[in-house]
Amino acid sequence: MDKKQLANAVNRRRTFAIISHPDAGKTTITEQLLLFGGVVHEAGTVKARKTGNFAKSDWMEIEKKRGISVTSSVMQFDFQGKRINILDTPGHEDFSEDTYRTLMAVDSAVMVIDAAKGIEPQTKKLFQICKMRGIPIFTFMNKLDRDGRDPLDLCNEVEEVLGIETYPINWPIGSGRQFMGIYDRYNKRVALTHPTDPENPYIPLDNDGQVKGDNPLAGNGEWDDALEEIELVEAAGNPFDKQKIAVGDQTPVFFGSALTNFGVQTFLETYLQFAPAPQDHKTEDGSDIKPLYSDFSGFVFKIQANMNPRHRDRIAFVRICSGEFNKGMDVTLERTKQSIRLSNVTEFMADTRENVENAVAGDIIGLYDTGNFQIGDSIYTGKKDIKFEKLPQFTPELFVRVNAKNVMKQKSFHKGINQLVQEGAIQLFQGYNSNDYILGAVGQLQFEVFKFRMQNEYHSEVIMENLGHKTARWVNPDDLDPNMASSRNMLVKDRDGSPVFLFENQFAENWFKQKYPDVRLMSKL
Repeated sequence: MDKKQLANAVNRRRTFAIISHPDAGKTTITEQLLLFGGVVHEAGTVKARKTGNFAKSDWMEIEKKRGISVTSSVMQFDFQGKRINILDTPGHEDFSEDTYRTLMAVDSAVMVIDAAKGIEPQTKKLFQICKMRGIPIFTFMNKLDRDGRDPLDLCNEVEEVLGIETYPINWPIGSGRQFMGIYDRYNKRVALTHPTDPENPYIPLDNDGQVKGDNPLAGNGEWDDALEEIELVEAAGNPFDKQKIAVGDQTPVFFGSALTNFGVQTFLETYLQFAPAPQDHKTEDGSDIKPLYSDFSGFVFKIQANMNPRHRDRIAFVRICSGEFNKGMDVTLERTKQSIRLSNVTEFMADTRENVENAVAGDIIGLYDTGNFQIGDSIYTGKKDIKFEKLPQFTPELFVRVNAKNVMKQKSFHKGINQLVQEGAIQLFQGYNSNDYILGAVGQLQFEVFKFRMQNEYHSEVIMENLGHKTARWVNPDDLDPNMASSRNMLVKDRDGSPVFLFENQFAENWFKQKYPDVRLMSKL
């Protein structure tokens, strides 16, 4: 591509993550967006386990069995002249680390809120990460097909709890069984849930916000209540501010029902008008890599083993930050300075994958990996070294000792542990003077997923011995004396061989500090 063609291609890209508390409907809304993009012809719902229809973004066997998302997934489609990359993230807090890394790879976020429950703990945590990055946040108040909270209360809660201005793009007319539709302030129309003419579900509004012509909702109590609330929002609400939206200080709010696919198209069409094209990405030295920088660059934000269990494949997900990818190109892996040819690259279309010949800044591509890549790796072309800023890594809090149940299957046991650890959800330690495998995680569900996948994908049953809550602290090898270990501070080593103490509690850590004041304890290296 020449410069003009590259600029046009990059400006078409919109890359966003969908975030929420578990069960707010984030995966369902992802399904409907794929439907509009023509990628799927039937939305598989996480509630339809008996029918065999599963969410297209929930490809992992355990996700289908439990009806939850436990790993980020990537989908791509075209809509109204834009190339859209959606990253559907796990809602469960035990998988926050995967979600946090995913948020480093997007330019905006869609926050899905259950209209009956409002702001929930995980929503708040994920919002804070988006706010820290200063990326635009769009809010979808979901499940209007059920009785929910007052929409004014919901908007007020977003402002008070999350500290961001709201601007309702549309407003609900009733909820639950009395959900009549939405009053679209921005597009000056009313969308009906049960229109008399399904081909034309919209009633136009004039410049004063009044219905043009006959109004089928005239005299309806829900309609009258909605008009009163809209009048209040118009008089006392925040003015629409594109600049504040661009820096994450104001969130456009949409109301709808993902399950019944109502309000989702309005959201998508309006989102595309205000969502940013690919943005700059910071490097470790503080400089910015611009999307139209001529050389290709990107970073690995996720690694996933066995996306196709029959082929035992391993995919490294890369966010392209600048330039253009072409099949067969050679890139430099910054960590090793090794040259790697990218000849087997895929893009994601719901639950299918297609080989990709070309991609540009803003796109997410998958590299078939034989063990070259690690999470956080930077790759680039050209002579200029590029190392993007570090991705977040959590210090594990829960620990288990793990062994193979069948000693005759040690090979598959070791292979499974090594591949699953490389995905980043769990961390691997070993006894300092033994070969014991110890796993660390931030949440119990990660161990359950690990155990399930070891048996399901690697045919290796494992035995886990719970070691409980521990505080992991790294130490400089030069300061270490193995005799410092005790029953209250287990000495282990991480994957790189660095020494780590696992303290039983805060008292044990304080005791260690008093006894060895010259030994510096670190939460990470």
